[in-house]
Order: sequence, then C-alpha cells, then structure tokens
Amino acid sequence: MRVLRSLEVWKMGSINYLDALKLQEKLVADRKTHKISDTLLSLQHPPTYTLGKRRTDHNLLIPEPDLQKIGAELHYTQRGGDITFHGPHQAILYPIISLRDVGLGARNYVEKLELTMIELASLYGVRARAGQTGETGVWVGERKIGAIGVRISYGITSHGLAFNIDPDLNYFKHIVPCGIANKEVTSLRKETDSVLPAEEVIHEQLISCFARAFGYSNLIWKENGSIFSGSVEN
Repeated sequence: MRVLRSLEVWKMGSINYLDALKLQEKLVADRKTHKISDTLLSLQHPPTYTLGKRRTDHNLLIPEPDLQKIGAELHYTQRGGDITFHGPHQAILYPIISLRDVGLGARNYVEKLELTMIELASLYGVRARAGQTGETGVWVGERKIGAIGVRISYGITSHGLAFNIDPDLNYFKHIVPCGIANKEVTSLRKETDSVLPAEEVIHEQLISCFARAFGYSNLIWKENGSIFSGSVEN
C-alpha cells in the first residue's frame, strides 16, 4: 500500500529576509520536536545579499555603505555556500523537512533540489544541468540559473534554493555569485522562447516539481492564514 506523504506549503509572497530567517529557526525547532510535519516556504525577498558561514566577504564587490544606494541589504547566515543575491522575480523555496523521514543524506538532498529546478526549466524548453566539480546550483550551459545553499541541523533542513525567473541581473554584478568567478548569471526569461505565465504560476510549478522529486503526494496549502489540501499530479 502506497504511503500518502504530506507536505505543508506556506505561500508567503514577498517577505523581509530576517523575518524569513526567524521563521525558519522557529519551524526547525518545532520540526525537531515533532510539533509540525514537513513544511515548505515559498516566497520572494526584497533585494538582499547573503553570505554563508564561511564569511567570504571578499566576494562582495561593492562597499557595504553603498548597498543602501542600490536598495539592497546584506545578511550573514549559517547556511552552506558562498555569497548570493535574493530579490524580486526569483522563486525561493525553504524546505523544513526531516531527512531521516524521507531517507536521504545531505548529498542526495542537494541533488533533489537540483532536479527540482532542472525539471522546472524543462517545462519551458530550457535544458539545465547540475553544477560540475567546483560549481554549485543549476546551470544552462555556462550560465547559472539557480542557486542552492542549505543548512542541516540534526537531520532537519533549512534555507534552500533560489530560481531566477526574471530578476534584475545587474545586482549580480556587485558580487562573485556563489564564489565562482567569470561565470554569467541568467534567468528563465532570458533562456526560454516561451511566453512566461504569471509568476505565481511558476512558483506553484516549482513547488510541484519539489513535491515530485521528494515523493510528497499530498500538499496542504497555507495562504493568508487559510489551509486547503491538494494532490500532486504525476
């Protein structure tokens, strides 16, 4: 008999980075103590640069005092990975899930995040691939379309992935994205010949790709304080 695995999905719209960070910390604590089930946050951020726990400040190419002039914030985090940018017209997923319950190790988990973005790109005729040695995230040729930076604490995940739908790519000129020099950043808008639907549709497609990759067959959607259920189409 097939086990019906459920995932609670929070559709949050645009949310300040620090607010999202505090929410993740609370949800991770609740997931560790089994107060909640596996949860996925779907959101966007205002223009924000984040650094991972390695603190590679040298990959920020703009003086910190000048960040305000371009309307961006800088935050330090405990996730893996290097510096990256989050902003409008990006689809961000922060999974708060138990790797033990889904039977995955850290490497397999990251691979499934990569597959999530690769599948989304394929819906629009874009052939994406996982990063090669020394590369993180998801690429179209030599151009990066999706970033991954995760934290795993006692088997519970946080942080996650960011897929470029149509962000202002000029923001990436102020950093060495993910610490990889001389590589371009791209977006779904730049790579596809298809007419893109409303961004909310693409966000929901990304959620569906995630659910399929991780084997969740029942999604419990939470939006504006309400909860409603739905199944994943295979």
